[in-house]
Amino acid sequence: MTAIHYDARCGDEGRRAQIYAGDVHVISARPAMHALADWARELLVKGFGDEDPETLQHRVPVERFVELFAPIKPRFIHHPRTWELLCAVVREMGLDPRETYLDVPRLRGVTSHGYLTSGVGYAFPMHRDTWWAAPMQQINWWLPIFDIESANTMAFHPAWWNRAIENSSGEFDYYEYNRVARGAAAKQVKQDTRPQPRITLDPPPVDTPSVKLVAPVGGAILFSGQQLHSTVPNESGRTRFSIDFRTINIADVRAGRGAPNMDSAPAGTSLRDFRRVSDKARMPEKIALSVDPRRIPFKEAVFQPPASLLAELAAENAERTVAA
Repeated sequence: MTAIHYDARCGDEGRRAQIYAGDVHVISARPAMHALADWARELLVKGFGDEDPETLQHRVPVERFVELFAPIKPRFIHHPRTWELLCAVVREMGLDPRETYLDVPRLRGVTSHGYLTSGVGYAFPMHRDTWWAAPMQQINWWLPIFDIESANTMAFHPAWWNRAIENSSGEFDYYEYNRVARGAAAKQVKQDTRPQPRITLDPPPVDTPSVKLVAPVGGAILFSGQQLHSTVPNESGRTRFSIDFRTINIADVRAGRGAPNMDSAPAGTSLRDFRRVSDKARMPEKIALSVDPRRIPFKEAVFQPPASLLAELAAENAERTVAA
């Protein structure tokens, strides 16, 4: 039975073990997580032209919202400042930076009352992250950027923690998704046609018992990539903006410690997306090959943002550092 822990005093190793067993942890506001949320909020306000990001959907056509939001997402994801703040969160929470690996974070925007449900505003239906080739050691961190409520948070479906559910992950190839679909989100406005894993059980378990958690700004919800979860249909009248990122402890990968694999069968692995906190070293190739023996060129295995964007963000961060 899934347990919800609030500010548990168990250390990172104990917390990981509980999450691998299906538990969920809620963390109260901390300085480093507040700084990360503040940074994302700064980019949103600037990118939306000083408009209120939460209510902008009520004042512009959906196409204009996508036009404004689409470039903000990669700026946050790939900005050197974001990496610095993520590493500060890891250290503040007591994770070992020599054993902990991070992937790039995501900036999400879930609009209210179906204004935008695809592409950059994709509202994820019930799913496990492991269907997207996430390793069983993946721990998800989810942080709200503005205040949230039960009407615009996430839902967990713990009854399915140790039960298989029919899904299409066996048809999903992570490397092909990176190559073709991952960079096409901004083009998906009216309908999201990208191939993504989904529940194929007929009828779908829409009435499954769920748990909704509401974390404070500056706080976080931690859970396993194996945990079945979904986006709560947003009926709050405000766009919900959030950050999510993932951590992996490499010692757990080597030892085979992690959540049970109940029903995930995708091709490929996202392990190469992760970098070590202490020095930004990439995940050792032999670790990735131990999960997926296919030898894939790195540029095909990992999504590559435009080099021009990375150069622009690096120069911007250098200026920011000098000014500080």
